[in-house]
Amino acid sequence: MTDALREQLLSNKGKTLYGYQESAIEKIMDRMRSFPERYNLLYQLPTGGGKTVIFSELAKRYILETGKQVLILTHRIELLGQTSGMLTDIGVSNKIIDSKLKLLENDTEHHCFVAMVETLNNRMNDEHIVFQNMGLVIIDEAHYNSFRKLFGHFKNQILLGVTATPLSSNIKLPLKDNYSELIVGESINSLVDQEYLAQANTYSYDVNLKSLKVGINGDYTVNSSERLYGNHFMQEKLLYAYEQKGKGTKTLIFNNGIHTSLQVAQLFREEGLEIRHLDNTHSERERADILHWFHTKHDAILSSVSILTTGFDEPGVETVILNRATKSLTLYHQMIGRGSRVLPNKKQFTVIDLGNNARRFGLWTAHVNWADIFRAPNAYLEGLYSDEEIEDTFVYEMPEDLLKKLNLTETPKFSMKEEYVRVTRAGKRPKAAIEVSIANHTKLIVPVAEDVFHALELAGDLDQDIDQRVRDYTKCISKTTANYRTWLIDEYQRKLAQQLRAAFSD
Repeated sequence: MTDALREQLLSNKGKTLYGYQESAIEKIMDRMRSFPERYNLLYQLPTGGGKTVIFSELAKRYILETGKQVLILTHRIELLGQTSGMLTDIGVSNKIIDSKLKLLENDTEHHCFVAMVETLNNRMNDEHIVFQNMGLVIIDEAHYNSFRKLFGHFKNQILLGVTATPLSSNIKLPLKDNYSELIVGESINSLVDQEYLAQANTYSYDVNLKSLKVGINGDYTVNSSERLYGNHFMQEKLLYAYEQKGKGTKTLIFNNGIHTSLQVAQLFREEGLEIRHLDNTHSERERADILHWFHTKHDAILSSVSILTTGFDEPGVETVILNRATKSLTLYHQMIGRGSRVLPNKKQFTVIDLGNNARRFGLWTAHVNWADIFRAPNAYLEGLYSDEEIEDTFVYEMPEDLLKKLNLTETPKFSMKEEYVRVTRAGKRPKAAIEVSIANHTKLIVPVAEDVFHALELAGDLDQDIDQRVRDYTKCISKTTANYRTWLIDEYQRKLAQQLRAAFSD
């Protein structure tokens, strides 16, 4: 290393590191000194904790200490510029390897390179790129398996993977097979307590996920999600949740399908709300314009699909809506992390969960034993609650606006399970419990309804309560097929309408 390069590296300090960031760098450097080559190390730090800051400073110190080159790999094009800019700010001369670069041989001018996985793999396979003095390869978002194809090119180097969630995106290819050791960084809860991350206030709305299908990647399919989240009932639930908990705030909505997101945008516009839709089919210019609008408008609403979970930083996000369900712990943390940035006037943010995700994974700040997950990912995944187990815990709470319509102050106390036991012990057929429930709903509606038409409108507002009661009934009789439950709900609503018409005709 020349004296001029050393002086350049030492003279550019960059931003002051937090204590936990400095500690992480020292810990990783110590491990690399102990294993200077042929060692794969994995480092975990929550989204928003400053992983890019840490591995950029780490690259600088490694270059100063060893004189060897560093390669930083990413899977998104947006991260190339961000990483390169941060390296430049701290005095590290770097070169981006992108599709425009066709040949690279014995480059001694730069000590750090930033590359996309596919581009670099193609160039190295064609022997158009050769590194003469590469000592350290840093892999950002290391839980993605696209990086595995490059491991064969770097058998003698140190490989440092960095991720917020050390759980492979493909359960058949666990990270422990590629990394010798995991270093666990500061926890989300600790970063929140120290005010490095904002506190998440989570509001969950129960959703029946039985219609969702799981694809070969282990997560819910887009098609089944589109059918569920695109229906009128779920769209209305989303709008209600936003108006209750997020109205007037800068809001980011995550969906699992483009059609659903477009429907969300249309619904919100019809309510007079300013909203835009963004997905991966937008051009770079369109994306830039939409994100600029989102940044500058204080109460902007952005409905997105599969594009803003990584490589996107908008500190002003005040509300994150999970308008989808996921079985991916990584995706769950990435989505919520978009709202976790701290600002002088922002110490908290809101999470609206419309996919039972918090029930499946726990709250965002809940303790996660990453060391155990790294060692035994299958055991962790098998221990998660199934959709059926989650739905067993549902307790219906009547919305405030419906309570007002029915002139009530709290959700009526009615237990389908208790009614089922009572009628069966009395020797009656089980469906007598359904009839008692219908009579109960009739008694709630008749005193406050102005006429039969108003009564039928109120009956329509009880669809969630009816769904919950029918679900409880099917558990009692151990017959829970989707078709049978749908038939029961239809019959329930029909008989309730009959009783209301009879009550007003009398």
